[in-house]
Order: sequence, then C-alpha cells, then structure tokens
Amino acid sequence: MKRVIVTGGAGFIGSAVVRHLIRNSDCEVLNLDKLTYAGNLASLREVDGNPRYRFEHVDICDRPALARVFADFRPEAVMHLAAESHVDRSIDGPSAFIQTNIVGTSALLEVATAFWRERPDAARAAFRFQHISTDEVYGSLGPEGLFTERTPYDPRSPYSASKASSDHLVRAWHHTYGLPVLITNCSNNYGPYHFPEKLIPLVILNALEGQPLPIYGKGDNVRDWLYVEDHAKALCLVLRKGGPGETYNVGGNNERTNLQVVQTICDVLDDLRPPTSVLRPPSSSYRGLITFVPDRPGHDRRYAIDAAKLRTELGWVPEERFDTGIRKTVQWYLDNAWWWQPIRDKKYAGQRLGKA
Repeated sequence: MKRVIVTGGAGFIGSAVVRHLIRNSDCEVLNLDKLTYAGNLASLREVDGNPRYRFEHVDICDRPALARVFADFRPEAVMHLAAESHVDRSIDGPSAFIQTNIVGTSALLEVATAFWRERPDAARAAFRFQHISTDEVYGSLGPEGLFTERTPYDPRSPYSASKASSDHLVRAWHHTYGLPVLITNCSNNYGPYHFPEKLIPLVILNALEGQPLPIYGKGDNVRDWLYVEDHAKALCLVLRKGGPGETYNVGGNNERTNLQVVQTICDVLDDLRPPTSVLRPPSSSYRGLITFVPDRPGHDRRYAIDAAKLRTELGWVPEERFDTGIRKTVQWYLDNAWWWQPIRDKKYAGQRLGKA
C-alpha cells in the first residue's frame, strides 16, 4: 500500500496509526478529520511537515468533499477510524453518534465503492477498506468467557449500537457490492495523546491537580486494556495481510477492574511524582483521592477479547503488558503538559458526563 487515507487521524487511535505509518513504512498518508472536540492536530506534531503526510479538514458525512479527496489522492487503502467514541457522551447526546458513526460510514462506503469500481483490475483487487470498531458491540460478558469473532452482537449503549450499525453496513457493502473490506474490533485502548474524558487520562490529570478520582459504582466493572501503539501495529498488520471480508479481534489480554486500574495509576504516580509535592495538605498516596460515584446507566459488566485468530493467522502479539504500558502512559502525561493543559483549560476540565 503506497497511499492510505486514515479517517479520524487526529483522534487518539487514528493519530497513533498515522504516526506508525509515517515512522515505519514508505506510505503516503492522508489524514481526513472533521476536528471535533477530540480531534487534535497537536497529536501529529512529530509528522507535520513530513512530505509523505497531508491533512484534509473534511467531515465524513460530506460526500462531495469525500469524492474530491478520493479523486485527488487516489488511495489504495482506507483505514476508517473517524467516530464519536465516548459512551458517556452518547448517553447525553446520541444523535451525534448516529450521524457520524452510521450516516458518515454510509457516505464513506458509497464514495469508496464508486472510486474502487473505476480502478483498473489490479488496483481493484489490491484495494482495502478497513473499518476499525470496538468490542462493545458484543455487549456484556459474565464472569467467564471471551469475545470471539463469532460472538453475537448485543450492544447496550447508543455508542455501541451506532458502532454495531456501522459494522453491519461494512459487511453489507462487502457482500452486496464486493468491496474488499476488513473489520477489527478492539478492547479498551490507553496510552499517549488520549483525550482526558476517558478513565486513564482523567485519573492521571485529576490526581496531578489534587482532584477526586471518580470511580463508577463499586469499581468492579472489568475491561481488557490494549496499549494504543500495539493496536496501531495490529491494524497495519491486518491491512497488509488480512483476508477480505474477515473480522479480527484485537485485545491486550490485560483484564483489570476499574478500581484496579485507578489504584495502579495511583501507585505509579506515588513513585514518579510523590503526592507530598503535589497535594495540599500532603498525603502518603494518591489513593486517598479515590471517590466512588453513582454508576452510569447501562454500564456493561465485563469485556474481554480473544485475539487468537489475529495471533495464529497473522502472527500479532501485544508488546506491552498493562504494568509496563501504564507506567509509560503516566510518564508521558507527566512530560507533556504542553499537549493536555490546553485541553483541560479550554475543552474539557474533567466534569462528569453521561448521567442521563
């Protein structure tokens, strides 16, 4: 693949994919992003100015703009990450999720299919439309078991329902029109450049400011955590080697309760930035800031991914364990206030979302 469009390339996972492609391939990369509240071109500072990188400020619901970009750039692959992605925000405002995740994906599929049909035979055969989705489409697990690629869909929130809808659209385009598609469903990502409404960056930044560390319910909801750079590598591997029409689950094999995640962050911060230098009055541990708050509506109990297909068929394994990845993440936030401080000051200061 020499020319790749990454939709949502200014977002958390999308920017990791763009950085990975520029660092580790000779691809030309076009980042197509609407730049909503969570889109941040500062996340791409290290690749800005690279001759193989370009940016287009485009909404995926804007079909004429998409058609112009496809005709000009002539992509050999599309990695579709543009999405509204925060469950709490989907509770407060589901219409934005329906518009971007469903209507936007439909528009992108239509434009990509029209472009693909006009390509020469060899280019048509090589073209790929890769759709990046979430494990939340599968619903909620009990205390045992794992999500596989054959797990029936059972979305529980407006966010997961909108992503399930977009997954079905992508599969329908493959079966109806023959578009060569790939679908991946990932577990919870974490790492650098993560917008601070999500649990891990929210807890890190609240702790540094001496603010409460909110935990929903009893903190016993379980998630499988995946370091974002491991995810970016997996996505690029699927793009190169995945079979058209196939789905691949991507998971970190790092199950933790939300309480365990927050306690681990506190322990790492205790070591890297002792609370006596931050908290007033001084405290022996950031764990003293942990605060239990009412649970969010419809909070899924447990997610866990079986990534055996990706491992056995394509040879992918995550490089980071949760303990190593979370330490890298905390250190990154300590070292990069230039990135997150403007967000805390102007976009999102840590307020509770999704109370319905």
